[in-house]
Amino acid sequence: MTSEAKARAMALSALAHWGGAVEPPRLVCHRENIVFEARLRSGQHVALRLHRPGYQSRAAVEAELEWCEALAARGFATPRPVRAVNGRLTAHLERRSVSCVTWLEGAPIGAGDIPLSQDPDTVAAQGRALGRLLAQLHNLTDEGASPARFEREEWNAEALLGERPLWGRFWENPTLTPEERDLLLAAREKARAVLQIAQDYGPIHADVLRENVLAGPEGYALIDFDDCGNGYRLYDLGTALVQAVGDPMLGRLAKALLVGYTSLRPVEEGQLALVPAFVALRSFASAGWVMTRVAPDDPRMRAYAGRAVLMARHLLAGTVPWDWE
Repeated sequence: MTSEAKARAMALSALAHWGGAVEPPRLVCHRENIVFEARLRSGQHVALRLHRPGYQSRAAVEAELEWCEALAARGFATPRPVRAVNGRLTAHLERRSVSCVTWLEGAPIGAGDIPLSQDPDTVAAQGRALGRLLAQLHNLTDEGASPARFEREEWNAEALLGERPLWGRFWENPTLTPEERDLLLAAREKARAVLQIAQDYGPIHADVLRENVLAGPEGYALIDFDDCGNGYRLYDLGTALVQAVGDPMLGRLAKALLVGYTSLRPVEEGQLALVPAFVALRSFASAGWVMTRVAPDDPRMRAYAGRAVLMARHLLAGTVPWDWE
């Protein structure tokens, strides 16, 4: 982990590539990526991102930014990349790619450890708005916002269920019992069959968690495309629901999400029935992701594994983890 003092020094050096800032930047997030709020001498209000070393190549970061630039140009609510003084989308500093995007006002609609509102109308409104946002993302991309060269990971069957999934071998989460491990392996095979009939494939955000959706003055906006790539569009819908697994309002959120999505983007018959399987797929990925992020005795290790086991049971039984009514 880079120290805060080191991160601040890097931020000041990085801002020189954008002409410098009028005052010291404010640290916003110090996790895998380090994010600062800054005001450039040009007058632009930006988020400066110090991308984590070794995760995405500079070309991949620029592909992400090109996509966001094209989306924003078409009116999609996402931060617009700010090019450096040399015209590039990124700079490079101490093994890190660095980028700037426009600052968006707003607050995240939630977080993984915060329950959904217990007001049905509030949850329904949130679900419909989020569904429309994702439909706009996919529609605008298919209408020309996708870069000609999208040098990003593929969120395909191999990346989700292969021997080396992108986020780790989830069936080896250390908190699993032998019986749970066998259950996840059986669900892994069942999920392969689901992916064989999923139809809509293209650029996706791949991390539509509540903390990546901002509620601002003009509605919802989508931020943090760090994990984007080509994948199943239903994976974005599954990711938007996964944090609410176990919440009594999950069914209302799921129904509203799909109503909002299909109001703007037609979906082939039978495809929406696959959404619960994609919630399971995201829960599996998260159970692998957490293995390299926290200590074995961290409560999140078991929480993510337990959610994956729950979704595996539903997948194998052909049941849905919520009441559609």
